Amino acid sequence: MLKKGFNSLLTTWLTGLLVLLPLTLTLILSAWLFGLINSLVGPATPIGRMFAALGQPFAHSPSLSYLLGTLILLAAIYAVGLAVQLGLRRPLRRVTDLTLRRIPVFNKLYTLAERFVALLDKREGVGIEAMSPVWCFFGGQGAAVLALLPNPEPVEIDGRAYFAVLVPTAPIPVGGGLLYVPCDWVKPANMGIEAFTSIYVSMGITPPAVAPVKEAAVPEQAPLRE
Repeated sequence: MLKKGFNSLLTTWLTGLLVLLPLTLTLILSAWLFGLINSLVGPATPIGRMFAALGQPFAHSPSLSYLLGTLILLAAIYAVGLAVQLGLRRPLRRVTDLTLRRIPVFNKLYTLAERFVALLDKREGVGIEAMSPVWCFFGGQGAAVLALLPNPEPVEIDGRAYFAVLVPTAPIPVGGGLLYVPCDWVKPANMGIEAFTSIYVSMGITPPAVAPVKEAAVPEQAPLRE
């Protein structure tokens, strides 16, 4: 009788735990993201001090200066977005090409970041269509790695056809590694870019869809380059 009562209490407690677990994990992930953002742009960081410098003419308190500087930056970003919507995208891109893209090393990093950001921008149709989520089965049937296929055209390496795939890092998929994988190891992931990004950002907490989603498959292999 005592054992049944204990099992009943344990079952009820586990039920409550399972109900609260998603909320708990969400709070933990949110706190981790907040800590990451604070370590990158918080008041004690060089970028945070730059924010504070923007607001310093309007406030003497360091905390208030940081807050006002952040608000000024947010307003500036809104102004840039408004300018793009009004048709100034090409002039802004021209300015970028004349400045940032001419700095050695930095231009490569900027181009890489721009490509990943384009994946999240539905208006950049070319960027979305150019990269397809794929599964890479190493060894042909080994570990499955969720990656991006930037170019459906294979290349020949030592007499074998390979695809170039990008394996992002989690939880911020703006970096990673470029791998050349045999074509027969690569299969379509049957998911959209939004689902792909959410999997990486959640560090795997958001699982891939079990049922296949009707998406554009990996294009057929093009003839190998000679």
